[in-house]
Amino acid sequence: MKVNKSPRFVSNLTRNTLALIMAGGRGERLKHLTTWRTKPAVPFGGKFRIIDFPLSNCINSGIRKIGVLTQYKAHSLILHIQRGWGHLRGEFGEFVELLPAQQRIEASWYSGTADSIYQNLDIIRAHAPEYVLILAGDHIYKMDYGTMLARHVESEADITVGCIDVPVEKASAFGVMGVDNKYRIRSFIEKPEKPEHSPGNPEVALCSMGIYIFNTDLLFELLIRDADTPNSSHDFGKNIIPYAIEKYRVIAHPFIDSNSAIQAYWRDVGTVDAFWEANLELIGVTPELNLYDAEWPIWTHQEQLPPAKFIFDDDDRRGMAVDSMVSGGCIISGARVRHSLLFSNVCVEDYSKVDSSVIMPDVVIGKNCQIFHAVIDKGCEIPDGMVIGRDNEEDKKRFYVSPNGVVLVTPDMLGQKVHQVR
Repeated sequence: MKVNKSPRFVSNLTRNTLALIMAGGRGERLKHLTTWRTKPAVPFGGKFRIIDFPLSNCINSGIRKIGVLTQYKAHSLILHIQRGWGHLRGEFGEFVELLPAQQRIEASWYSGTADSIYQNLDIIRAHAPEYVLILAGDHIYKMDYGTMLARHVESEADITVGCIDVPVEKASAFGVMGVDNKYRIRSFIEKPEKPEHSPGNPEVALCSMGIYIFNTDLLFELLIRDADTPNSSHDFGKNIIPYAIEKYRVIAHPFIDSNSAIQAYWRDVGTVDAFWEANLELIGVTPELNLYDAEWPIWTHQEQLPPAKFIFDDDDRRGMAVDSMVSGGCIISGARVRHSLLFSNVCVEDYSKVDSSVIMPDVVIGKNCQIFHAVIDKGCEIPDGMVIGRDNEEDKKRFYVSPNGVVLVTPDMLGQKVHQVR
């Protein structure tokens, strides 16, 4: 189906759309990275946080009415949004609103993805959008939601679900759908044990991205019905979508790169291995995710920092970084960094080596350290002479080691109490 992409047509749709980003989940598979922060607040890509990607997609798509639903340990997320996303113009009807779990309807926290939206129905009603775009706040991708909205309207859909192809052996972690030849969804099973493969391709399954467009009136109807349904999980994938496909026109929207006509970049960085891999992909010569794309910038809160500095040029003490990304405020002092990504304000001191690692903001790596195949969390101070990533059995005694051998180090593991609880 050909989608009307004329700027006037799409801008009318985006202007009448409210985006709601669900950012309240912990993300337990990220282990200790989410002990003190929600998953959407986890740093990513050298200077960003995960939440910046769906927020930037909204802005770049022309959607400037945005609500962010928060719940689990949201303080750092709230600070980040207040500092980095306060530039929208309220007098033009633009906003990024924080919608914390606040027991607006019942004396309970959000008890599911659908319930989180249901508890904010009065706020949605006050904004009076024609369409509601519901997004997960914990995935990395660049997507023009305007194209999806245009297809939603032109196909006369009641609901549109963003979808991607996932290898069948990995599809049990997703909502898997069956579609007809016009991409109308005929079945939807959340996290099936034996996923159904896509028609004509036994190697992949068509899976939900957790992106939904609803006609607003229907969204209200479905959420109110679900809230009154005993034993419901109050979840879009388990309850709302499976019920809707029997009664309404629910369309799948494949996430396709408009230039290449192949599936676009999308990552669920929900495990330590996936997080490490997605970050290090960015330092490649031509990574799938182009952070240097001036036509689709990723916006964020950016500290005012001096440039990165590399000092000393002796044969045995040379400050250098090769095949790496190094952010502002970093000082590489007589140390060697290879195939790694360093966030802001990282200091690597004399004679140390960092290889194939992700170093988060405000980390200090002492002298004569060796760090390999690791993720070092924000605020860590690595003592002089410490070796990480050379002996997994030794690392497991002190740190978390992933199934693929990535070593995760946090301040708590080092006995450094950055977060004091009394």
